Amino acid sequence: MSSNAATLEASSTDLTPTLTAAQRASTENKVAPSQSGVTGMVQELSTALESAIAEIHSVNSETKVLALNARIEAARAGSYGAAFSVVAEEMQTLSDKTSLIAEDMASRTRDKTSQLMELIDTSVRGTRLSDLALVNIDLIDRNLYERTCDVRWWATDGSLVDALTSETTDAFQFASKRLGVILDAYTVYHDLVLCGSDGTVVANGRPHRFRSVGENQSRAEWFQQSLSSHSGDEYGFQSAHVSPLVDSQPALAYSCAVRSNGDSHGQPLGVLGILFNWSGLANPILNSIPVADEEKGTTLAFIVNESGQVLASNRDHRIGDALSLPQFDRVRTRAKGFFTGDFEEQRYCIGHAKAPGFETYSTGWYSLVMQPSNV
Repeated sequence: MSSNAATLEASSTDLTPTLTAAQRASTENKVAPSQSGVTGMVQELSTALESAIAEIHSVNSETKVLALNARIEAARAGSYGAAFSVVAEEMQTLSDKTSLIAEDMASRTRDKTSQLMELIDTSVRGTRLSDLALVNIDLIDRNLYERTCDVRWWATDGSLVDALTSETTDAFQFASKRLGVILDAYTVYHDLVLCGSDGTVVANGRPHRFRSVGENQSRAEWFQQSLSSHSGDEYGFQSAHVSPLVDSQPALAYSCAVRSNGDSHGQPLGVLGILFNWSGLANPILNSIPVADEEKGTTLAFIVNESGQVLASNRDHRIGDALSLPQFDRVRTRAKGFFTGDFEEQRYCIGHAKAPGFETYSTGWYSLVMQPSNV
């Protein structure tokens, strides 16, 4: 076994603990009351105030009747009721003032309640949704950065260099076993494939599951990018797609040229492609957004590319579907923010964030989290 191979075995990692820790960090605090819950409390307060004002109007009406009756009785009493008439008039004046105050209070309550409801449904909700969107895309960038490191490292493995140099059946089989060892430790990948310089797959890590040997990948983005690269520090990438190499499962492809002697500036002998389990990363993130239980069924989450094509969602949208959001330009023009817009014939509060990048890597994608809006 080469020194590279031994190092690979000793340093194996798994995405799952990293993702779990990140998810746990984003949900350490108890989920705050839902926006609908806060709105409900405001509505209850508004209803209570309106009820109290209605009671004031009711009492005031009775006061007016009493004042009127008092004036009638005072008139009947003649000069003896003059003083009582003055009291009755003051009661009438006080009643009129109370009516004006009650009307003003009712008007102010309605206006302030409306403003508060709008504030809750836009600024408060929107800020929180944009924060959640940023957490989602940041988790993705951080995890995918590791994939760029993996492929550049593994492309220097001696077994892969030997296989593409000797081109013997035994060398290809040994390379396949080495790739299998890596897959046993790194469970976040569907498969690893080794291609010759003409793009033909000569070995893969899971030959009993995916029969990709013999398939030609010379037209694949990830293959072309790596074969034309200038050094082992560069890598190729193909965005979310359904890959025929892994039975049309959602995958991201990362690649790096395998070079003579494993030298970073050696002659390219072929390309190592790693097919990342995209659903295994995206689905747990988008389906585990920390919102109140009553909001989970109506909260939508998406990862999209710069063209607005869906790469992942917590609903049944497929990879490559166009996001039917007329205001998508607003997503592209700001690194992070929120707005209210129409999506699939319904009004939503939409929080969004662009990938911030991690270390030297960024997907450049956008994350959106939406909830139905009453505004």
